[in-house]
Amino acid sequence: MNYIIREIKDNDFQQLMELYTHLHEKDIPEKDERVSAVWENIISDKNHHIIVAEYEGKIISSCVCVIIPNLTRNQRPYAFVENVVTHADYRGNGIATACLDYARDIAIKENCYKLMLLTGSKNENTLNFYRRAGYNSEDKTAFIQWLE
Repeated sequence: MNYIIREIKDNDFQQLMELYTHLHEKDIPEKDERVSAVWENIISDKNHHIIVAEYEGKIISSCVCVIIPNLTRNQRPYAFVENVVTHADYRGNGIATACLDYARDIAIKENCYKLMLLTGSKNENTLNFYRRAGYNSEDKTAFIQWLE
């Protein structure tokens, strides 16, 4: 497959929302005033990177990498990866790995001291995918508090 890994562009909103239906979203939100404000905030934030894989003009995979400023570790930031998704028709081709590699490159360029990722999946194939991509589940324990 000849795909391109790049950062999101303003006009990619609709395709990204369609891809997110392969993650956990059920419906594509209407791009109303509230959604547009969130989108503009993301697009204009230099620390918020939405990475996409494009194939034949279609976004088929994505992940988010957020760089978080930090006062510890010699004031080196850290990066957080979220919303890793590949369209179901394209899984198993290394495309999400390429997106994660791009996120790692951003984190290195930004002098981050670590790159973190959380997954809600208990599927061993998914967990092994993240392990093969260089992540481990031994160094830290994650706790989540869901807010309404």
